[in-house]
Amino acid sequence: MNKKQTLIFIFLTSILQYAYSQNTKVLNEWQTVSTIDEVIARHENGFVAVGDKFYVIGGRGIKPISIYDTKTNSWTTGKESPIEIHHFQAVTYQGKIYVIGAMTGKYPYEKPLSKMLIYDPKLDTWEDGSEIPKNRRRGACGVVVDAHKVYLVSGIIDGHNSGHVPWLDVYDFKNKSWSILPDAPRARDHFHAVIGNRKIYVAGGRNSSFATKQTFELTVPEIDVFDIKTTTWDTLDETYNLPTERAGTSTIFYKNQLLVIGGESVAMETAHNNVEAFDVKRNQWITLNYLKRGRHGTQAIRYKNAIYTVAGSGNRGGKPELATMEKLTLD
Repeated sequence: MNKKQTLIFIFLTSILQYAYSQNTKVLNEWQTVSTIDEVIARHENGFVAVGDKFYVIGGRGIKPISIYDTKTNSWTTGKESPIEIHHFQAVTYQGKIYVIGAMTGKYPYEKPLSKMLIYDPKLDTWEDGSEIPKNRRRGACGVVVDAHKVYLVSGIIDGHNSGHVPWLDVYDFKNKSWSILPDAPRARDHFHAVIGNRKIYVAGGRNSSFATKQTFELTVPEIDVFDIKTTTWDTLDETYNLPTERAGTSTIFYKNQLLVIGGESVAMETAHNNVEAFDVKRNQWITLNYLKRGRHGTQAIRYKNAIYTVAGSGNRGGKPELATMEKLTLD
């Protein structure tokens, strides 16, 4: 390496070191995949992938499912849910979509569902699933699947009014039975949970309290982690708190990184377009490129080498309902 090459190398290295020290990672920009004419606008909805198709499900009011075919880049419509379902994190198990820990009804006293709802993409049909124990029903909770079990984390009992809880419950699909696990270190609602390395990560959310006129104010900065193997909780050091406190977020786990996407807070009227990632191996937050349109009250999925998010609300609260889908190609 000659002197000129050495200087160039040192210069480029210093730039990379500076960027990393600023906790900023440059990725591809978010791209708009679908426009307002192609998907039914909604918010507080679920969004999951089954095979090569994406399903936008539920939301305020009763709306048909919007189905995106990744092979043809086209949308079709599926059957509407039997009742209004919103404020849930949809999950899949053995090719079916499960709605667990959802709400129904109008703000601010929405009620939690008493049963699971199951959608079969192959048949385009809905059916009732197992009953949720009466004293453990809530909505706006985190829901994740690990092997043949589904975990419900935290949530709120009385819509947006009161009754936020730290509960952790697990349902065994094979035995069709519920079990109560240790409470999370703190209650929260309006967030999504995620599994990585057999640990459940809980980030974002708030303690919604219409009763005290603090619906949006009481955001939760801490990151709580449940170890499925040891059935124990831990809280990350406060230096690793969520950099931008917000609720109504979507969460993805990818290559040892916990990604927190979008959200809403009292700090701004428009929905957050923040995308922040916590590297669980390096214990470091990284700022990723912003969403093209800030949104909350929806879900994100990882499909192949990209993250997708769709619909949601563009401002704090329920309006405007969005009808666009964005994609971030991952390095």
